[in-house]
Amino acid sequence: MTALKKPVIAGNWKMYKTIAEARELAEAVARGWPQVKAATLILIPPFTAIQEVKKAVSGTEIRVGAQDVFWEEKGAFTGEISPLQLREAGCDFVVIGHSERRQYFGESDETVRKKTQAALAHGLQPVVCIGESLAERENGQTLTRIKDQLERSVFSLTEADFSQVLLAYEPIWAIGTGRNATPQQAEEVQAFIRSLIKAKYGNKVADCAIILYGGSVKPSNALSLAREKDVDGFLVGGASLEADSFLAIAREALRADEGLK
Repeated sequence: MTALKKPVIAGNWKMYKTIAEARELAEAVARGWPQVKAATLILIPPFTAIQEVKKAVSGTEIRVGAQDVFWEEKGAFTGEISPLQLREAGCDFVVIGHSERRQYFGESDETVRKKTQAALAHGLQPVVCIGESLAERENGQTLTRIKDQLERSVFSLTEADFSQVLLAYEPIWAIGTGRNATPQQAEEVQAFIRSLIKAKYGNKVADCAIILYGGSVKPSNALSLAREKDVDGFLVGGASLEADSFLAIAREALRADEGLK
């Protein structure tokens, strides 16, 4: 696994795009890639489109990921997909523990741990999502919730394995609700996450850790969010479904990165 260039901009297409639509979107992103190639772009289509997207971005450094994975290599697990199958399809990354997986499909910190370990064992880099609900934020439980999620999942990893994990902070209350976390709110939590990594694994691992922000990121708010010290990129939802807006977010993140140097 190679080191990633910052910023990292990952587009989660969720349950959108047919194979043909996914190919068209990936081709459009690939055409715009030369203008943002200083960033790491990751496209995360539905399972059915992974191979077509991989083909569409060949000749670029755009990476491809999956939206979920099971923790077994094979077996009688109807409807699941294994890390071996994802690798064969051309994946480099896999999202684990997305808030929608937790909300609708019973994902727990324990299943996140198992899936993360399986992904790492097969050469996939996990993008592990953590975040609090609106009720938890309003009750002042945000940092406690974040700490619990980390300790029950990825903090069980060795230092070497953890170093391959990307974290994505998702304030659940800011996803598809029209509400946005302020840059200061994002930075408070992401700085806290980095402090926990430092306490667990030391300064070097904490400094190199990639912590993405994922809460209704758009071209209009990407620059202000990316200027925060502990925001290393974005996990983008709806705005990744159009090439222009996805590439615009990457450009804004690069602007912020240049300004911070």
